[in-house]
Amino acid sequence: MSKPLLGLLLGAILGAIDGVLAPIGTPEVAPEVLSIVIGSTFKGLSVGLLAGFFARKFKSVPLGVLVGTVAGLAFAYWVVSSTGAYFWRIMLPGGITGAIVGWATQRYGLAPVDQKS
Repeated sequence: MSKPLLGLLLGAILGAIDGVLAPIGTPEVAPEVLSIVIGSTFKGLSVGLLAGFFARKFKSVPLGVLVGTVAGLAFAYWVVSSTGAYFWRIMLPGGITGAIVGWATQRYGLAPVDQKS
């Protein structure tokens, strides 16, 4: 599987899981769980795509983890700044998800095959 596609899939799955688990730590957000799952999935897709294209260009696991983490934190901060609440409960899962996606795309994604004609 290509690195960007792996990033998209893994980011979407981890983002959706993050959204579904949000009411466990913060029960008062349970009525908004559908919008949280959609938003978290979108964040995961975005981070996965960025991490995947970075992994395609640069072959470095530490840099891939760093880029994934920074992208995850940036998207999480965007959500925090729009909601104004739950800083750590949004930032920590965002950074961890980004780090996992950054690592996985570097480690398990397939590089494009050079075709010579």
